[in-house]
Amino acid sequence: MAAKKLDAKRYTETRNSKALRDYSVEERFEAGIQLRGTEVKSIRAGKSQINDAFARVEKGELWMYNAHIEQYAFGNIHNHDAKRIRKLLLHRRQIDKIRVALETGGGRAVVPLRMYFKDALVKVEVGLCTGKKLYDRRDDLKKKAELREIDQEMKKRLG
Repeated sequence: MAAKKLDAKRYTETRNSKALRDYSVEERFEAGIQLRGTEVKSIRAGKSQINDAFARVEKGELWMYNAHIEQYAFGNIHNHDAKRIRKLLLHRRQIDKIRVALETGGGRAVVPLRMYFKDALVKVEVGLCTGKKLYDRRDDLKKKAELREIDQEMKKRLG
């Protein structure tokens, strides 16, 4: 029997598991990210985490904070800092749109939703998000539970 092939996307995509639970996403943007060589190797090995990450607009540029990319195991003295601030690459109009949305208030934040490879480039999907209230999260959990029960009943009747 042949061995199962590993799903390449599973290991090269990093998702923010807390983002969709804690925020409602209003708009999504695909951004490039400025990385060093050893960071790309660590991401490709699946050694990155963006659960606590967020982004800010400073001096007309978008910067990502708290993204953890582990140091490359086979690196040398030129290895990167694991939690350094990284620049996100977007078009000027997109950055201005984000800046205006953040300045108008309303409890908005820019949160990275996932980090993935697009051909040989690392991309970050960032979302312009609004924080959910506790009762919104409870409603979401109830809806998921109801959908799960419906699916189970459908499987019982069909199968």
